[in-house]
Amino acid sequence: MDLAYLLTPLITWITVGPIKFLINSARARKWAFNLVGNGGFPSNHSAVVSSMATLIALREGIGHPAFGVAVTLCFIVIIDANSLRQHVGRQAAAINRLAGDDGGHTRLRERMGHTLVEIAGGLCTGIAVAHLIYHFFGR
Repeated sequence: MDLAYLLTPLITWITVGPIKFLINSARARKWAFNLVGNGGFPSNHSAVVSSMATLIALREGIGHPAFGVAVTLCFIVIIDANSLRQHVGRQAAAINRLAGDDGGHTRLRERMGHTLVEIAGGLCTGIAVAHLIYHFFGR
């Protein structure tokens, strides 16, 4: 069984997590454990789907139907990351403002979506990881 298609997104996810943590920590000038999660640079979701699309392109070719499916999934994830989840974050901010300092309200996470730069960082990271896996672990 060829595990490259299973391991590539997993390795990409594991690679992006520490990068995001270190960038968030550098920006906050302290260990940013509270910033782990959705949002931030680079986009984990964009990295994972772009790594799969890249691996399929490298191994099967861009004419393969699986590549078309992977690119379609990439677009869906990117649109979701950039628009829908940013709207969810804005709604969370509005709810937090309305609730104020009410003791019974747990503040909702407001940082949900990604900027285009964060998405581009995820795409580049995913493409790079897929190339490394392709070249080092067999074609």
